[in-house]
Amino acid sequence: MALELREGGGLDRQAAGLGDSAYREMKERLIRGVYKPGYKMTVRAVAEDLGISSTPARDAINRLISDGALVYAGPKTVIVPVLSESDLREITSIRIALEGLACELAAQHGTEQNIEILRKLQDAINAALDGKDYQRVLRHNKEFHFLIYRMAGLPHLVLMIEGLWLRVGPSLYNLYPEFAEEKHGVRNHEMAMEALVERDGAALRAAFERDIRDGYRSLRRAARENS
Repeated sequence: MALELREGGGLDRQAAGLGDSAYREMKERLIRGVYKPGYKMTVRAVAEDLGISSTPARDAINRLISDGALVYAGPKTVIVPVLSESDLREITSIRIALEGLACELAAQHGTEQNIEILRKLQDAINAALDGKDYQRVLRHNKEFHFLIYRMAGLPHLVLMIEGLWLRVGPSLYNLYPEFAEEKHGVRNHEMAMEALVERDGAALRAAFERDIRDGYRSLRRAARENS
């Protein structure tokens, strides 16, 4: 009997571990805009997509519902929420405050290695923009931003920022192709890297605040067109 209990406990831990992995992967995909607003999220689709059973897939979906990243659109229908204009305005206001703070603090901790990684990420973003590969743009854009946020050395602040991106991430796909054509993000990132080289916290904060506001204007237009 004791052996059976240990084995059962191991299975429970394994299931919990799969649920955690599924949750982290789905969370990352939502932040990167892989799933667009209105996308219907089913247990079967998640299980097949991640190559797991229905139990950890269901666990991941339930946790994302608790996070507000997924919502019920009916008794048994879970979707990626479509943010209203007021939702976008509120999230943007909080993002400006928190991400701006992270940037201001990060400016004093940038290293040559960090800056070189950022340059390579921006090169990858530029290449993806030229190739109209917007999923790749969003992936590298997220990496660019969060590398700088982590430089602030405040993990709780980064977690709060991540929670905001979890809500707005799916909508970021609506930035394109307009954002690619106008190159707003490219210019803002270039100014951010210059500020980081100069350890200018105010300039780094201003570059990212401008980046967030530029994105908000495009997302607001998309929200109005889809309403």
